[in-house]
Amino acid sequence: MPSLFRIGRYVVYFWSNENNEPVHVHIGEGKPEPNATKVWLTAAGGCVLANNNSRIPANELKDLMEVIAAQHFLICKAWNNHFRMQVKFYC
Repeated sequence: MPSLFRIGRYVVYFWSNENNEPVHVHIGEGKPEPNATKVWLTAAGGCVLANNNSRIPANELKDLMEVIAAQHFLICKAWNNHFRMQVKFYC
C-alpha cells in the first residue's frame, strides 16, 4: 500500500493489488484502511468519487478531491511507476 501524500489528517494511497482497475486512490483517516473512500481519476485531469466508505464529511471530501485533482500528474506517474503499466482512466 504505497502512501502518496497526506492532506491534513488523511492519507492518500494505492492498494498494491488493484492494478487491473483504472487509476484511482484511496483516502483513509490517519492510515491506510480496508474499505476506505475511493476516488477515480479522469482522462480530463479531474476526479470522480467512486464511494465514500470512510464517511468523510462532504466539505472535507470536496477539499480532498480538489487536492487530488491538482495532483493528477503526480498520481498517474506514481501509478505507472508502482504498477509498471500504462495508466487507464475511469472516464
